[in-house]
Amino acid sequence: MVERSVAAPWSRRWRPWIRVGAVVAPVLTGAVLGALGDGVTSAAAALILVLWVVAAASTGDRVAGVLAALAGAASFDFFLTEPRHRFTISSTDDVETTVLLVVISLAVSEIALWGYRQQRAAQRRAGYLDGVLDAARSVAEGHLPTEALVDVVARQVADVLGADDCRFVEGPVHDARVAVLDQDGGLTRGGRLVDVARTGLPTDEYVAVPVRRGDRVVGHFLVTATTRVSYPSAEQLRVAVLLADQVAPALPA
Repeated sequence: MVERSVAAPWSRRWRPWIRVGAVVAPVLTGAVLGALGDGVTSAAAALILVLWVVAAASTGDRVAGVLAALAGAASFDFFLTEPRHRFTISSTDDVETTVLLVVISLAVSEIALWGYRQQRAAQRRAGYLDGVLDAARSVAEGHLPTEALVDVVARQVADVLGADDCRFVEGPVHDARVAVLDQDGGLTRGGRLVDVARTGLPTDEYVAVPVRRGDRVVGHFLVTATTRVSYPSAEQLRVAVLLADQVAPALPA
């Protein structure tokens, strides 16, 4: 699977400025700390610079975290080690501190990114669950007309799978070219299992998510071929199946 950014939408919009800040903030901080002279120890200065790495990595942008780590190390070398204002280090202790600053900053950046990814995954799972529960509640309460409920679930299925569009079609799937999402979350096309994790959803044909009432397929959601490759996880595929199943009780017998 191609690795995708974990940054939030707001972070992606501001990514260039975040990366600029990831470089400028440690440099300015190093300059201020250097101006204080012996009032700040090397260890304290290194810890302060690491804070900017944590701040940059918390945006979910790995590049920003790496830039902050490198800028922090360069600032420490230039402003806080002898000889000052030169990229040269005369003290063995300062060399060790600089190396540790880079290593620790990169490690902290990766840990922060891991935590960010876990948080985003938890938010997605909560969103999926809310979607399934909302659909089930609408069916149970019967407040929404069938057509409106189908439209709501179609939008949810498209959102979960990262597709461009989705519409409901009555009856089972008759076109062998259409990839079908099984109840266990497996995707098959032409009798062959599609490795969604590696190749993504098919972009040349449709994907069908059957709506079952017992053993009978009473309809299916037809996901429009996407203009970009989407790599839904196994969890997302199973959520799409669960969403489709909520529609079955509301359909005419």
